[in-house]
Amino acid sequence: MPKKTKDVQYFEGVGRRKRSIARVRLHLVSKDKIATVGDKKLKAGEIYLNNVPIQQLFPSLYEKEYYSMPLKLTNSLDRFAVTVQIFGGGKKGQLDALVHGLSRALELVDKETFRPLLKKEGLLTRDPRKKERRKVGKGGKARKAKQSPKR
Repeated sequence: MPKKTKDVQYFEGVGRRKRSIARVRLHLVSKDKIATVGDKKLKAGEIYLNNVPIQQLFPSLYEKEYYSMPLKLTNSLDRFAVTVQIFGGGKKGQLDALVHGLSRALELVDKETFRPLLKKEGLLTRDPRKKERRKVGKGGKARKAKQSPKR
């Protein structure tokens, strides 16, 4: 069921990867209707990332194909206006977190039909790999061994 805030309906999903966290909202918009989110007016098919069009932050063709993959699999490219807030991490981690959050939000829209499609492609699985913490006395790196004396 979509959440309601001031007559704005949306589905929300949170995606994570490494140190990045993405909060994705899919706003319900019809072809002729415009959704107002904060001070922005969004049309169906538009994706805003941290209040900036996504093409400015992820301009390459590979990145565009990657973040639009969940929408293409579910035939939802022009069905929603998408807003994303991303915190932390680097560019690749943020992109993976965006795709994970988008897939989770789409799963809430129609669980019976969308979940098998997204699960088959591995888009609902959270990648658990993270940066390992550094240990005391290891010379600044997580797995570096202590230097042994030579004589």
